[in-house]
Amino acid sequence: MLPGPGGTRLLLGVPYAAIPGVRPLELDLHLPPGDGPHPVAVFLHGGGWRVGSRRTAGPMYRDVSPFERVARAGIAVASVDYRLSGEATFPAQLHDAKAAVRWLRARAGELGIDPDRIAAWGESAGGHLAELLGLVTDPALEGDVGVAGPSSAVSAVVAWYAPSDVAAISTDLGADPMDPTTREAQLLGDPAPDVPELAAQASPIAHVHPAAPPFLLMHGAADQFIPPAQSERLLEALVDAGVTAELVLYDDANHMWLGAPHAAEEALERTVDGLRRRLHARRDDEEVDR
Repeated sequence: MLPGPGGTRLLLGVPYAAIPGVRPLELDLHLPPGDGPHPVAVFLHGGGWRVGSRRTAGPMYRDVSPFERVARAGIAVASVDYRLSGEATFPAQLHDAKAAVRWLRARAGELGIDPDRIAAWGESAGGHLAELLGLVTDPALEGDVGVAGPSSAVSAVVAWYAPSDVAAISTDLGADPMDPTTREAQLLGDPAPDVPELAAQASPIAHVHPAAPPFLLMHGAADQFIPPAQSERLLEALVDAGVTAELVLYDDANHMWLGAPHAAEEALERTVDGLRRRLHARRDDEEVDR
């Protein structure tokens, strides 16, 4: 355990799963000051499923650590690496994310985290995986990576500029859906129209159900890589299903909040506030049930 800024504590490069022939799957854990058990947000990085690292939340946060900000607010952050599309196609990425949640639950006691208060948070491709963590209940998509047994369910989801309808990304962009070089085609292994069932399986919007946890969606209205219509359609589906959900649009923000520093700051503030409200509400509900 390493000391971190502001009294936080760090566990870096912790393996949460090992797959033969694949690099170790690791996470960094940012723990709040003080004794636990602390709620925890599982953070999943962006990069179009083909690049990226658990060490960053995007280029607008070079001078500030979002993970430190969340940890100092009393919520641990487990920033997770997962297999990229050059290493494995979908659903490997979801299997890895679910394995990270199961590992955290299995080790909660020694880590000082609360196994009943785990949220999913991600940006771009990682936001897509966070949404899937909140929505997918199909045992066939649980995977056999890492620790078995504990639940991979989460209590809340925060997703920044996430692709929520994989089959429609190219159409929303006015691009060729048969282009095999798109990020989503590389994730699926083929263009979405050639694998419609897999594309639907990879789309959070196809998994919406009334028992899903609360969702906080954020998107730049000027996003040129993942159109805001992706989040707007997911919001509509969630609300229609009776799920507590909110979408915040930032008028002048491009993908990754580029061109809008205020959006990057406000999104982080809303994330901290949203996680605290949702995870603390979860704790309060459990105390009432007792």
